[in-house]
Amino acid sequence: MRPAVTEGAGTDPDTRPPRRQGERRGGTVVVKFGGHAMVDAGLQRSFARDVVELRHAGLRPVVVHGGGPQISAMLGRLGLESRFEAGLRVTTPETMEVVRMVLTGHVQRDLIAHINTQGPFAVGLSGEDAHTMTAVRRPAWVDGHPVDIGLVGDVVDVRPGLLRALLEQGHIPVVSPVARGEDGQVYNVNADLAASALAVALDAERLVMLTDVEGLYSDWPHSTDVIERLTADALDELLPELESGMLPKMEGCLRAVRGGVRRAHVLDGRVPHAVLRGALDGTGPGTTVVPDDCPDRGSGVVRPSGRPGARGLLPARDHGIPDVKATAGL
Repeated sequence: MRPAVTEGAGTDPDTRPPRRQGERRGGTVVVKFGGHAMVDAGLQRSFARDVVELRHAGLRPVVVHGGGPQISAMLGRLGLESRFEAGLRVTTPETMEVVRMVLTGHVQRDLIAHINTQGPFAVGLSGEDAHTMTAVRRPAWVDGHPVDIGLVGDVVDVRPGLLRALLEQGHIPVVSPVARGEDGQVYNVNADLAASALAVALDAERLVMLTDVEGLYSDWPHSTDVIERLTADALDELLPELESGMLPKMEGCLRAVRGGVRRAHVLDGRVPHAVLRGALDGTGPGTTVVPDDCPDRGSGVVRPSGRPGARGLLPARDHGIPDVKATAGL
């Protein structure tokens, strides 16, 4: 039997966006917390209130956090270089030690503290705990060629049992994107792709990713017009043209929707209550990716043009990386 919801601070119930028709009460929403909101105290508090409000609204939020700014700051203090390829951090063994320490020992703890000011809900874990996520080493792909980026992993197996147990007990899991491989090595996993893998394994209703821009631009840098909705196939076509910072987010959205998640949103995390609007009724400020056979995709949705898609980018097995699987049990 699920525990009773404890009422607490949150958005006025009369102003909550309603759940979309057909969306399951108790449905899981995976939220990737990142970008400027992670280093702005006011946005951190607002995010924490919104996540708890999702719980009060009958949904089951799971938070996956990044930590890029904090990791870069710590690396700088230690005299270590921060370098990226195709939006992924080049991770040496020395960098991996810092990544693990900052994500699980600093960023996660701060986020849990913010959420738990609204009630005793948040519980922290990483992909290492109970083998929740297993990863294999992955390259970055630059101009169609693989580039070695060190101890960076792609999730190939998710054991959702611990997360499901926490959700059933009324908790809000807060997950650090660090995972162990079958080789015993610990890997730095991009938080966008970790959130996507968890959303698929948990059969989530929605994946919500927060970022520092208004959404996916239709013709960046020549235009700031945002694509509000597009199909998975249309996104597949666009991936090779995306800037490196947006690439992991949109790759994660594509993996999620093709893996069964009903909607994937990339939202402007600088806008107050973007998470509530995106998770509850899909009207958040940003871009929504829908399945190709979505019955209510609407007349304004961007559809594929017939151009070649992201060959070699997706699905994951095109890189020689197995598809993510979900393993039953704890």
